[in-house]
Amino acid sequence: MSPGPCRGFSLALPVYSDGVLQQESVLSAGTHPYLKPARKWHAIVFVVGAVALGGIWLANQSQRGAIGPVSAEATWMPRHPSDRWECIVIHHSASDIGGADRFDQWHKARGWDGLGYDFVIGNGTDTPDGRVEVGFRWDEQARGAHCKTPDEYYNSHGIGICLVGNFDHYNPTAAQMKSLVRLCRFLCKHFHISPDEICTHGGVTGKTDCPGKNFDVDDLRDKVRGG
Repeated sequence: MSPGPCRGFSLALPVYSDGVLQQESVLSAGTHPYLKPARKWHAIVFVVGAVALGGIWLANQSQRGAIGPVSAEATWMPRHPSDRWECIVIHHSASDIGGADRFDQWHKARGWDGLGYDFVIGNGTDTPDGRVEVGFRWDEQARGAHCKTPDEYYNSHGIGICLVGNFDHYNPTAAQMKSLVRLCRFLCKHFHISPDEICTHGGVTGKTDCPGKNFDVDDLRDKVRGG
């Protein structure tokens, strides 16, 4: 007489890369003719263990950016932080639409090696309103290409943040400003930059009104200090 099959359990955990489903990791206690029927408490232990493992997996995938938006600060700290940063330079894109990918293409079309800014904050067009995108220069802690001066000080020592929009015509969105304040607080804290060293492209060069007449840098500094 052969033993009858017992019922099993399985938990499929999807694995994503860049938002695309790659495979499913399956945790299971499956049907097998030589397994004795599982007792009720065995099933409970299995389910609790599966939930715990699933929670750990979810946390890991979230940190890797595989599930939805990554916790912002987790992406803002480069692997090998430089001590070169001494100020923050605020820009607007002077365009109604955009995002890091689009600006990267525009900058390459000018003959640059890619996106000139360290960070881009979306306005709901190419990316969600308030979404902070991290550029390759920040990841590599490379000098910027966003604020040209004769001594190249602000490209060498300034962190370039661009908000999508034309603030000569309208104000930044509330979500953009919330993200900007949060980002600036993070940068000031971790890179030992005074809020007084938050400046604007136009304020530095005197050759442009970037980031536009509707952007209030003094208000930004006050809000960053308030954190």
